[in-house]
Amino acid sequence: MQGTNTPPTPKSDKQLVSASGEVLSSDHQTGRAVERSQENSEFVSVIVKRTDETFRHPDDILEKAIHEGKEQHERPAFSLFLSAVAAGMILCFTVLAVAVTASVLGSESKGFERVILATVYPLGFVLCILSRTQLFTEHTATAVYPVLDRKAQIRSLLRLWGIVIAGNMVGGLLGAAMLVMAEPVIVAHVGYVQLAEHIMHYPADVLFISAVLAGWLMALGAWIVLATHSTISQILSIYIVTFVIGLGGLHHSIAGSVELFAAALVGDAIDFGHLPFTILTMLAGNLVGGSVFVAVLNYGHIRHSQRVEKTPANAKKSG
Repeated sequence: MQGTNTPPTPKSDKQLVSASGEVLSSDHQTGRAVERSQENSEFVSVIVKRTDETFRHPDDILEKAIHEGKEQHERPAFSLFLSAVAAGMILCFTVLAVAVTASVLGSESKGFERVILATVYPLGFVLCILSRTQLFTEHTATAVYPVLDRKAQIRSLLRLWGIVIAGNMVGGLLGAAMLVMAEPVIVAHVGYVQLAEHIMHYPADVLFISAVLAGWLMALGAWIVLATHSTISQILSIYIVTFVIGLGGLHHSIAGSVELFAAALVGDAIDFGHLPFTILTMLAGNLVGGSVFVAVLNYGHIRHSQRVEKTPANAKKSG
């Protein structure tokens, strides 16, 4: 069904429009941007958005990531914080699922146990990400794209990361406390201690590299979610990347923090004084994995490889 709006005026080569509706400067003209401008000039607006591709064009995914990242930079601090608290609390359900399963399985059949734990590890992440709450590792890369595209400042990025990390930690501590208070029902104290020991057992350098890999996978999962159209595809994307994290025993800073909090609260096996350095190591690794291995590389190979030169032919095509 056609809308009542009149066809848009064709854009000149200096007025290319991004997927988010922003006008791109000549410095950001890509092949896909030229195609979008041509489509806007030839087709009448429709009420129902047209989906003509099974997979989104990489440049469209990047534009969507930049737009979402910019929205997060502009979001009020208190709103960010509350959303981050909610994410930390929701992630306690991953810890619950893994701890209960670990308690049931015990220490026998290590190989089999590892696969089973990996199958339940993604459950809390699916709930958290689909609820659109602010999980640090999911938004590590997304918040970087506007900075790389010069639509946000590094100071704003550091502010966003700080608020989200603080909220996730508060939410994680609250969630862990609720798990411990419900311990007579859940009966997973053995699992909490086992999960915490899996974190505290490793030296800082090994823990950091493990966290880099986990952050890489989480940011990659967030990118794939932006590339998909359906909720089922998004759930599958989240499940795959978090399953790999669980299977490899890689260290996720927020889930790992909830595991440490629960173990420290449920008994005296873990000392709270030993937690800050361990948590900061995991956070640093997740940050590097998400921002460098996903955000910087994706932005670089998509934005710059698809940039087109201003030529008479391109000017005519986009005009």
